[in-house]
Amino acid sequence: MTAVLQGQPAATVQQPALHHVVIVGGGFGGLYAAKALRQAPVKITLVDKRNFHLFQPLLYQVATGGLSAGDISSPLRAVLSGQKNVKVIMGEVVEIDPERQQVRLKRNDVVPFDSLIVATGSSHHYFGNDHWSDIAPGMKTIEDALEVRRRIFLAFEAAEKETDPARRQALLTFMVVGAGPTGVELAGALAELAYETIKDDFRDIDPRETKILLLEGMDRVLPPYPTELSTEAQKSLEKLGVEVRTQSLVTNIDGEVVTIKSGDQIETMQACTVLWAAGIKASPLGKAIAESTGAELDRIGRVKVESDLSVPGYPNVFIAGDLAHFAHQGEQPLPGTAAVAMQMGNYLAKRLKRQLANKKSAAFKYKDNGSMAVIGRNEAVANLNFMKLSGFPAWLMWIFVHIYYLIEFDNKLLVMLQWGLNYFTQQRGARLITGDDSIPALSETVLSEMETETEIVVSKPAGQTASV
Repeated sequence: MTAVLQGQPAATVQQPALHHVVIVGGGFGGLYAAKALRQAPVKITLVDKRNFHLFQPLLYQVATGGLSAGDISSPLRAVLSGQKNVKVIMGEVVEIDPERQQVRLKRNDVVPFDSLIVATGSSHHYFGNDHWSDIAPGMKTIEDALEVRRRIFLAFEAAEKETDPARRQALLTFMVVGAGPTGVELAGALAELAYETIKDDFRDIDPRETKILLLEGMDRVLPPYPTELSTEAQKSLEKLGVEVRTQSLVTNIDGEVVTIKSGDQIETMQACTVLWAAGIKASPLGKAIAESTGAELDRIGRVKVESDLSVPGYPNVFIAGDLAHFAHQGEQPLPGTAAVAMQMGNYLAKRLKRQLANKKSAAFKYKDNGSMAVIGRNEAVANLNFMKLSGFPAWLMWIFVHIYYLIEFDNKLLVMLQWGLNYFTQQRGARLITGDDSIPALSETVLSEMETETEIVVSKPAGQTASV
């Protein structure tokens, strides 16, 4: 029984401060960690330089006009509005101080933490040729997808006005570098777009004359997949009209001239639209973490983590998703996929809850539920470990899985309706060209070659021409 002295204010019982979890990155790893901490006795601050979660596996659909940007994006505040223990801050983390337990944002705002989860993802990897990024864009952000969409549809518009056959063919040549899931799905979508969706939309060109090349440095497409599924995927791509070249490396990109090395053979090809799907590197925050903690980075900038995803020497700093080099489960580190990031986010939430309850946690263990890639209408491949599927069954499964993992109900409904409409009409409704309407200029070498090969007619007396 508590006695209160007459005339004296009642003593205030000081409640212990809630454990503060700061999550940097609102992608799959960060968002899944935040949502899994919904019932935990913690205070969460989620920091992201964007105000939305992006469903990256469907970026290629935005790039080829199948979906709109809003269909695969969910505002973080809306997603977490019902979770009262989360605060969202829009900002970019530039420095992590594990000793003071705080992160610093770009505008010098400081956010303290008790536990920190860093899940800032990855970007394109050009293997030392970063100057290619302007010529051969990849797809990691909404802006990337919209830029790729702009280039694709602008190429057809420019080809419609072009009178020079060589230049027109260059405009109608699309090259996808890298035949992993992203490259395969992008090449397949391009083929469906050119050979079906817009085949009757132009008057001076036939989009079915479009040339789509898919280049892969390994000996087959989808290298991580079982050989039989790689074979099925290549057959489906070739059936769509995609020219697949394996054991082919891009050694240089100069304007629209791409140099390709296949064994001992080196050739150059002209393509106005080159799209990059050949590799990723970790976000720059990995370097900042290494500098502040002494952690080791791998060759693509990922932070090498302990078996519980913590940074060595810092048991309250964790890495999730593409930024984590986790090599405690097999010879190779886990791949940078959405499935890995989601499981890491869920694991870290459970680990923190057990820690607050003074319970020990087992090491993180990734459960591989399989992988899948769609090639086109009714065509996909799926490796489900216990079975391998291709064709229509795999395609249906791919659709179900991707709709299921979209974050908000609105997105699920919109994508399902849009895909249904696309399937029955074979149309893609989001074919808008936004931004700059210029086509990248031909390199000086190609221009001079074209001028040499082209006969230019100048003013002469009737019946005479002069070639310059």
